[in-house]
Amino acid sequence: MEIKIVKWEDKFAKTYIDLSIEWLEKYVSVEPGDLEIIEHPYESVLNNGGMIWFALLENIPVGTVTMIKSSNNSFELAKLAVTEKYKKLGIGERLMKVAIEFARENGTKKIYLFTNHNLIPAINLYKKCGFVQIPLIDNKYIESDMKMELYL
Repeated sequence: MEIKIVKWEDKFAKTYIDLSIEWLEKYVSVEPGDLEIIEHPYESVLNNGGMIWFALLENIPVGTVTMIKSSNNSFELAKLAVTEKYKKLGIGERLMKVAIEFARENGTKKIYLFTNHNLIPAINLYKKCGFVQIPLIDNKYIESDMKMELYL
């Protein structure tokens, strides 16, 4: 099985919504802030120096990750999702590596993310990629109770 990571294309707009909603509904809930990002990717992410990627398995989108530029020195990693059928294939880690490399290439000093302490597999992936827990400040999601960051 060939897994390829590709950047946003408009043809993936519905897939972005579907993958994000699938993940959110399974693990937390769909919040207004989530909808703002996934329903308006240009205004929320792409036009501001951020990027969205998709993992394609045999040319079928099965995962996504988003990097939202929040300042000159940081990005928020958000909307990491892999469809349930294709978990445990290393897709999430591949998406994380592409997002981290993007941040490095853009001269970013840090990447941060918000999560929930119940999402153990996701937290383990973040830790594996070098993220550490920090105090929860500037939380913009209702169900987030944990913030992590990675200094580059």
